[in-house]
Amino acid sequence: MALTPQARETFTRLFGLEPQPHPTDPELFDILQNEIFDEAFSAGVLTDVERELLTVTVLTAMQTLPQLTAHVGAALNIGAGPLQLRETIYQCAPYIGFPKTLNAIDIANKVFEARGISLPLESAGTVDATDPSAREQAGAAIQAPLYGNEVKEVFSALPEPFDQFVPHLLTSSAFGDFATRGGLDVAQRELISLVAIAAIGATTQLRPHVAGAIRAGSSRQKVAAALVQVMPYIGGPYALSGLVLVARYDENASTEAYR
Repeated sequence: MALTPQARETFTRLFGLEPQPHPTDPELFDILQNEIFDEAFSAGVLTDVERELLTVTVLTAMQTLPQLTAHVGAALNIGAGPLQLRETIYQCAPYIGFPKTLNAIDIANKVFEARGISLPLESAGTVDATDPSAREQAGAAIQAPLYGNEVKEVFSALPEPFDQFVPHLLTSSAFGDFATRGGLDVAQRELISLVAIAAIGATTQLRPHVAGAIRAGSSRQKVAAALVQVMPYIGGPYALSGLVLVARYDENASTEAYR
């Protein structure tokens, strides 16, 4: 195998076994393992746990379930907690939809059960799911400092009642139902949201979420590192769409610039 020492060491640390030559496509696997486990894994300021949570995010978003199985296990191996992993997958729901999220959480639960982790995991909700007003208020408390009134302004031109309903749904769901949960902080959730959006190629939403991730507390270097970490999984064009926005980010620009 033509693996760098760093790629070999990272692979072994993540998966608990030595990499073996691929039986049919050894050259392709050498290339991808060197890129994933050496170059991308070594770039930037992310911890190993952060890297694996971001990897789990994009594998969830893309529904590459065999690879998701492997990386849920790898995340546990290097110190990610089951609650962190569950919340990473849950955080994808507003962006990729519930059916894909259910597929991914089923994979994670099977890995948990195989590791002897009791299910269900502890509750992490902090908002009354039956109270629409509480959900919206709690969501707005997180959303407004990061995104201002952008959502309300953008969708105010929709016909009634959707001019009010769509902003309510976005605030109550993405922020009220999910961003308020325990297990991950807001900065972690914003970074997860960003790479999930990048993985599905939603370029219009990339701009505000690059800004949101930075405003939530991640440095430009960390946001760039997150997009580089997932580049081998989601492909160069999708990752570069986000990296261009990181390069052009201006903290003094108005919210309008990030629509």
